[in-house]
Amino acid sequence: MTAVLQALDLTKTFGPVKALDGFSLEVPEGGVFGVLGPNGAGKSTLFRIWLGLVRPTDGRALVRGEPAGRPRRIGSMIETPRFPPFLTAVQTLQMLALAGGVRLTDADVLARLERVGLAEAAQRNVRGFSVGMMQRLGVAAALLGDPPLVILDEPTSGMDPAGIQEMRAFIRSLADRDGVTVVLASHQLAEVQKVCDRVAIIDRGRLAAQGRVADLVAGQERLRLVATPVDSVLEVLGARGVRDSDGVLAQVDRAEAPALIRALVERGVEITEARWVGGDLERVFLQQTGDARAG
Repeated sequence: MTAVLQALDLTKTFGPVKALDGFSLEVPEGGVFGVLGPNGAGKSTLFRIWLGLVRPTDGRALVRGEPAGRPRRIGSMIETPRFPPFLTAVQTLQMLALAGGVRLTDADVLARLERVGLAEAAQRNVRGFSVGMMQRLGVAAALLGDPPLVILDEPTSGMDPAGIQEMRAFIRSLADRDGVTVVLASHQLAEVQKVCDRVAIIDRGRLAAQGRVADLVAGQERLRLVATPVDSVLEVLGARGVRDSDGVLAQVDRAEAPALIRALVERGVEITEARWVGGDLERVFLQQTGDARAG
C-alpha cells in the first residue's frame, strides 16, 4: 500500500519531556486511520510534526515521500478550534478560504456547512457556538480546498450521542465517497472501532500496536454467562473464567460451549444467560497501554 504519511524513528523532546521516542509508523492511502493513546502519549505532537508545525528532535517525517513542512494539500484540525467570535459561520469559512487562496461561492460555503450539520447555524455568530458546534466548524474549515488528506484531532469532542453518530457517518463518507484519507485521534474508542479501518496505539511516545481494527480485536470473543452460583462456574472454568460484573466471561471456543453448558447444568448451576460477546478496541487499548483512560 502507498504510504501518505511516514514517521521514521521520530524523537521529539520538550526539555526533559520526551513526547516521541524513536517512533515509526506508516499511514496507508485511503480509508480512515485512527491514532490512539493515553493523554500525553504523543498523538498531537506527531500530528504537528506531519503538518510542519513542529520540527522533530531526531528522525524523519514524510508526507507522500517528501519531508514534512513543504507545501501540501493537507486539511487539519488540531485540538479545539478558535475563530473570531464576532463572525458568523459563513463569514468564518469565507475568511479562511480567502486567506488560503481558495475560491468558494456562497453556495459552496453553505453546502459545506450543511454537510457538517451547521446549515441552521450558518448566519449565527460563532461566539454563541457550543464546543460541539465549534468542532463541526473546525472540520468544515479543514476541508476547504478539498484536500486529499485530512488530520482531525478529537473531531467529536463536546458532541452529544446523536452528533457523534452524524460525525462518524460524515467521516466515513469522506473516505468512501470522496476518496479522502482521514487520520484522526479520538477518546471515543467505541466510535473509533466503528469508523476506522486501521489504528495505531501510542504509549509513552512509542508504537505499542498497529493494524486493521478487525485483526486487532480478532480472537477476543468470549462466552458471557450469567449463572448461579458463580463460584461453581469459575471452578469449572478454572483459568479460562473471569468475573464480569454480574456474570462470567469464559475463554472457550464455540465448539466447546455445548459441553461446558452441560457440565454446568450437571453441577446444578442455573444459567439465566449465555451469549457471545466480541472483542473490543478498548480492551486492546488497555492491554497495550495498561491505562484506564481511553484515547
